[in-house]
Amino acid sequence: MSAGAVAAFVIAYLVGSIDFAVLAARAKGADIYDLGSGNPGAANVLRNLGWKAAAPVMLGDLAKGAVAAMLGVVLGGSEAAGWGAGFAAVFGHCFPIWHRFRGGKGVATAFGVVLWLEPILGFGLIAMWGLSLAVTRVSSIGSLVAIGAMVPGLALFESPGSSYAWAVAIAVLVVVRHRENIESLLHGRERSIRPYTQRR
Repeated sequence: MSAGAVAAFVIAYLVGSIDFAVLAARAKGADIYDLGSGNPGAANVLRNLGWKAAAPVMLGDLAKGAVAAMLGVVLGGSEAAGWGAGFAAVFGHCFPIWHRFRGGKGVATAFGVVLWLEPILGFGLIAMWGLSLAVTRVSSIGSLVAIGAMVPGLALFESPGSSYAWAVAIAVLVVVRHRENIESLLHGRERSIRPYTQRR
């Protein structure tokens, strides 16, 4: 790994560690860790603080992934370095150094990585996530469906190699971060995307 790729990896991790859900909640005078599920992600912001707070969080998380991938390509000099830096950003989102390593699930950041490196696939995954969310009203289902499609979808664009390996690592990390959601889905306890104030 070149010095540029290492620098991109480190910077991407630090950028990925910026948690926009934490910042959005603080702007509303709240602590995201004390709201709803306690997960510092866009879905929890949406449930508890509404779309106006959640939309910037989603866009910020997407941007983190895209910026990381761009840095990897520019500094590392290859698409594989872009995927590696993208993994670092997703890892930073999940385990942020700025927030005591208490991070989110990494879905939007992963989408940002794919959007920069394979735009057609990236937009397809976001559309798949949105459709699944509209049908089920459960964020984790949309996330798992889209991330599950990422690796086989990428096979249409990437030959097996280091780029593909980093993409697989991103998908595995996101799925592992959803392990509690998967358990809740299996037991019928998973949360709806509807705001808590609308539930009776």
